[in-house]
Amino acid sequence: MLRYRLIFGPLMLAALVLILFLDNSLGLVDLTGTWAQRFFMGKPYLPAGLLMLAVFIVLIVLTAREMCAIMRAKGMDADPFIVALSGVTGCVLIYIIPLKINSQATTAIVATLMSVLFLLAIVKNNWLKRDPKGAVMTAGITMFSFVYMGILPGFYVAIRRWHDAWVVAAILLIVKCCDIGAYFTGRAIGRHKLIPWLSPGKTWEGLFGGVLLSAVVATGLAALGNHLGVEVRGLDKDSPRAAVQLIFPLWAAFLSGAAMGALGQFGDLIASMFKRDAGIKDSGSAVPGFGGLLDIIDSPIVVAPLAYWLLVLAAHMSKAAAVAPPG
Repeated sequence: MLRYRLIFGPLMLAALVLILFLDNSLGLVDLTGTWAQRFFMGKPYLPAGLLMLAVFIVLIVLTAREMCAIMRAKGMDADPFIVALSGVTGCVLIYIIPLKINSQATTAIVATLMSVLFLLAIVKNNWLKRDPKGAVMTAGITMFSFVYMGILPGFYVAIRRWHDAWVVAAILLIVKCCDIGAYFTGRAIGRHKLIPWLSPGKTWEGLFGGVLLSAVVATGLAALGNHLGVEVRGLDKDSPRAAVQLIFPLWAAFLSGAAMGALGQFGDLIASMFKRDAGIKDSGSAVPGFGGLLDIIDSPIVVAPLAYWLLVLAAHMSKAAAVAPPG
């Protein structure tokens, strides 16, 4: 397994770097005077994160099949179309909601689409078949897919709307470093089982090693970001392209990295719980050495909301510092 991880791990990393590079490049395309400017409602630039959104949609559709396999192993007749549609809708929704819209309207839009998906699933799987069996299960699967496979990863495209693509890469690196640190620390000195009834291979030593590595990596990335002058956009609704330099306090970056690493491990355990409940080891076999796609993204997706709010806090603190009078 380690041999396959050493092969496919760098390949996935290279693919991620290429995607983020291209996504950043698309965000710099000037549409002024072109037909595309009319298509994007008069904006002189492409919306940030279009390629990332497209990649996320593909990943959601592919992982929907794995999630349905887990559900079917539990005797639940999951509909891949409804699961994929719910996930894609949740992810796209976060991306397309305008920055200028108020919170009440945003809540209403989310609730409306959830209601539409709920009704569609009931009609497709029960009403048209004239069979009430499994209606509650259908409703639960639809709402679960909307949140777990759509809203949670959608926070990354929300981050991308006002941050550089490499900020998303930094978050993913911090989270996956905890996986790496936990794996190697656990193999080297792991003695005390973390949760034997759920994941016998995980140890407390591995958890602490992984969290520490995430914290150190986050601190290093924060120092690099402060040196390079990483910027955030979208704080001014009237000038969404206006940028403010982000300043990351290193102590805060250390604590944030530790929190993201620990939460990522909790996300991994949640996925393990799903699989153990279904009586399977891996969600699939799409990536040799790693299992399925869900086995790879299980830790980053639950970290996305935390990363979003940490960046919101950092952005507004940086903006306040930028406008504060000297002295």
